Amino acid sequence: MPQALAAAEEAARTPHSHAGDQTGWRFYRAGQQPSWADPARRDEVCADLSGRPVLTRLPDLLRLRRELAGVAAGDSHVLQAGDCAEDFAECTPEHAARKEEALARLAGVIAAPTGLPVVRIGRLAGQFAKPRSAATEDVNGRQLPAFRGHIVNSEAPDPASRRHDPDRMLRAYRAAKAVADALDGRHARNPADGTRTWISHEALVMDYETALVRFDESAGGWFLGSTHLPWIGERTRHSMGAHVRLLADVMNPVACKVSGKVQVRDLLDVVERLDPGREPGRLTLIARFGKDDVRTLLPPLAQAVKNAGHPVVWLCDPMHGNTYKASNGLKTRRLDDICDEIRGFVSALRGVGVRPGGLHLETAAEDVTECVGADVPDEAALTARYTSLCDPRLSPVQAGLAVDTFVSAL
Repeated sequence: MPQALAAAEEAARTPHSHAGDQTGWRFYRAGQQPSWADPARRDEVCADLSGRPVLTRLPDLLRLRRELAGVAAGDSHVLQAGDCAEDFAECTPEHAARKEEALARLAGVIAAPTGLPVVRIGRLAGQFAKPRSAATEDVNGRQLPAFRGHIVNSEAPDPASRRHDPDRMLRAYRAAKAVADALDGRHARNPADGTRTWISHEALVMDYETALVRFDESAGGWFLGSTHLPWIGERTRHSMGAHVRLLADVMNPVACKVSGKVQVRDLLDVVERLDPGREPGRLTLIARFGKDDVRTLLPPLAQAVKNAGHPVVWLCDPMHGNTYKASNGLKTRRLDDICDEIRGFVSALRGVGVRPGGLHLETAAEDVTECVGADVPDEAALTARYTSLCDPRLSPVQAGLAVDTFVSAL
């Protein structure tokens, strides 16, 4: 990919490029960052991480870019799925195997009837950070700092546990490496399969991400070594923000969440910054609109991106726009709403001549009871096995029905 390498090399030379510099990103606004209790310790942790082996290799990143280019060309689909927020306690080879097997089964639901290969991407080996709408939250009538994922603090309901502890970045690295190594080992033992599970997470905590950026001398450019496919979330996709600036400078394939809140001009600014070379496989856009808005708000955005010449991959995230609070206070989602958004996503893109690339789902490998529908008959059933650290995930049965809805809508 000579264009990609040339673009990365040029970005490394230009004054706005700060990839790999643990302080450079601070010149730009970075929302949703931790308020570390010990800034001096934060600096020590970042220096430590900067000297550790990265979790991904540049040849693998370029291979994933080629696979995603095939999705953009209509030769395959994508399934990106996994936990809302990974749990340090579940970052073991055994847990990784179960999650990979669950992802493979769901991919098979797409591959069998379509006859097309499926690029499998897990929300794995790094999905430890969560953006929040408020700095505090009510926990049993007590105001505490919001839980921001295991890379920042603990979900335990006490002030000490909710402290923003920079040492958790080291724990996150070790947990992510355990999962990444387990997946790499499984792939090495089964090379004839030809497919593999790529890892992805929201690139949110800038101290952690920038400490794992590396420069590849042979390629002449930067890459983010914390994951194969980093994405930018709804709250941090500002074109002049630090998150976009970081991902613009690396050779990884990258992704960005898109909702009905974005204006066409603002989306095009972000897309232009992340994909200036208009290269297939470089940029994935993940649509999260909600069932009521996807049919009307997605088409003009997709049309504008298409007219601007960006060969992006479009995925549907039917989860985040359909969250509500159940009568018992638990956050949940209705499977019917999720499936309705999937159908609306496919219809909206087909209407403007854009190919639906696949799905982005929050799923569990176990029989959880966090979303209503199918094997979770009503809100009363939610309390049986509600184990998510943050947002509600689909059970394997529910996820299979959501994926089947996508196939049926194509």
